Amino acid sequence: MFAFTRGSAPLLVSFPHAGTEIPPEIAARMTPEALQRADVDWHLPRLYDFVHAMGASTIAAHYARHVIDLNRPPEGTSLYPGQDVTGLLPIDTFRKQPLYLPGQAPSAAEVEERRMRYWQPYHDALTAELERLRALHGSVVLWDAHSIASVMPRFFDGKLPDLNLGTADGRACAPALPAAAEAVIGAQSAYTHVSNGRFKGGHITRHYGQPERGIHALQLEMCQCTYMDETAPFAYRPDLAAQVQPLLQRMLNAVMDARPQRA
Repeated sequence: MFAFTRGSAPLLVSFPHAGTEIPPEIAARMTPEALQRADVDWHLPRLYDFVHAMGASTIAAHYARHVIDLNRPPEGTSLYPGQDVTGLLPIDTFRKQPLYLPGQAPSAAEVEERRMRYWQPYHDALTAELERLRALHGSVVLWDAHSIASVMPRFFDGKLPDLNLGTADGRACAPALPAAAEAVIGAQSAYTHVSNGRFKGGHITRHYGQPERGIHALQLEMCQCTYMDETAPFAYRPDLAAQVQPLLQRMLNAVMDARPQRA
């Protein structure tokens, strides 16, 4: 269901949309556009590979978000009321192309079955690791890592800023953490950035971010052009990645330094 690495530092990095697998019985019902997997957060575990040397725990989905969206509420409510979004079990791509062949869309019963089979285990593991790290360290940082094509008219106008920090408008973590990350981003000019703009954090950031309990959650949504090719076959670009990785590491180190020691 997912790849999990247990670390020793008070840091858990989550990759809920990095999965590319689609079970054969589901893939057989899908359109060619769905099987292209353009909406995947491609290569993020590779981009963030440096976090293992920091002692971070990591959890990365195996299955593509078309199977079930791990960053949506289990009841399927919208994270951005009034705006166009994809749901717990998407039926179209980010470009509004159908995911399923005619007559093959999932039933309500299948949605629930997939939620239990794919969504619940990821969140059970996420919860357990956050509680383990919080018990060890008094508080823990949850960094939810995401990426998206830099131009996506369905969701935002024009080009998205390169780095989009989301903390549910400050509710998901202590103020010192985003302030530390923003100071790092603001000290450079190579990448554009915004905090709590179009992307304020998904279900994982909003649900698990409980600073009063010592769990501090932040989401970073990156433009994919900062580290990969945004068109098929969606190749990883080591030359681009090498430029943004030091900035990501400085951000994470700053956030960890700003972490309150106790709730």
